[in-house]
Amino acid sequence: MRLLVLGGTHFLGRHVTTAALRRGHEVATFTRGLSGEPPAGARALHGDRDDPAALAKALDGWTPELVVDTSCQSRAAATNAAAVLGGVHGYAFVSSLNAYANWPPGPLGREESEPTWNTDADEYGPNKAYAERVIGAAVGDGFLTARAGLIVGPYDNIHRLGWWLERISRGGRVVVPADALDQPIGLVDARDLAGWLVDMAERGSGGAVNATGPTGMTTLGGLLETCRKVTASDAEWVPVPDAELLAAGVEEWIHLPLWLQADGARTTWDVDTTTARERGLRTRPLHESVADTWSWLRAEGRPPLPPGGHRAEPGLPPELEAKLLADRQAHHTEISRAGRRS
Repeated sequence: MRLLVLGGTHFLGRHVTTAALRRGHEVATFTRGLSGEPPAGARALHGDRDDPAALAKALDGWTPELVVDTSCQSRAAATNAAAVLGGVHGYAFVSSLNAYANWPPGPLGREESEPTWNTDADEYGPNKAYAERVIGAAVGDGFLTARAGLIVGPYDNIHRLGWWLERISRGGRVVVPADALDQPIGLVDARDLAGWLVDMAERGSGGAVNATGPTGMTTLGGLLETCRKVTASDAEWVPVPDAELLAAGVEEWIHLPLWLQADGARTTWDVDTTTARERGLRTRPLHESVADTWSWLRAEGRPPLPPGGHRAEPGLPPELEAKLLADRQAHHTEISRAGRRS
């Protein structure tokens, strides 16, 4: 079948394109042409999704039967897609947990029980919810809303897991968030999500689904330990409490990727993914996802952040890390001295 990937050269979109090609589809990708070429075998179409005429012009009579949409960020992009692609058999739309009005912090139950944003705010979550409504109304029963959470794997240009792998691989004393190491988290490998999205589009399977890993599949500490094993590192954890991290100016999720403060983390990560599991979304072993990401990073190097300048550079600045490590060393020295005096 003719399958259009809106996106297709970056992280998840690249894996969607690869999965669709492997399944024998005739695949085209639609991007602005700023992020390189799609995988070999896919037709590369270019245009700006915010331009009402761009998509129809790029298609030029090539009529897709299936769509996987990984790139919708604006209301204009959603409106334009709805105008052109409403007649497809299956449309798998990658939304976000941020479409929920009560997340974070959550928790999130079954999809039908949770309200989504319904405001005019030009922000990520409300824009995703708008796209769900507008494109869904145009497509009908074959429209799937896949509300994604944390996605990992090769070609990850967001570089959250990648930063931890690179930092841990260098070894030495590594700042880790003390209060979050035992926090259960859930994540999904982009390759598993991509293949499932293609499958859902083929089936014309609709509705809303929380498309992330099962809660409790690992902990943040378990993920970091997997990174240490995969990189064969001699890294030594230096656990720093939340209060000290915040006092030093450490930004949660940004400076220490995947770290959330303890008071909100448990409900933020508590997401019901029953529907996705019932429809066949799998979760490969964590070690495989981490090891493959590390192999890709070593072979190809870190890619640039997505174009647009909307994302902060992930990772702990070296000078901030040095200060935290020095403060922790001073703290332990003082405790040791106090013990000898007592």
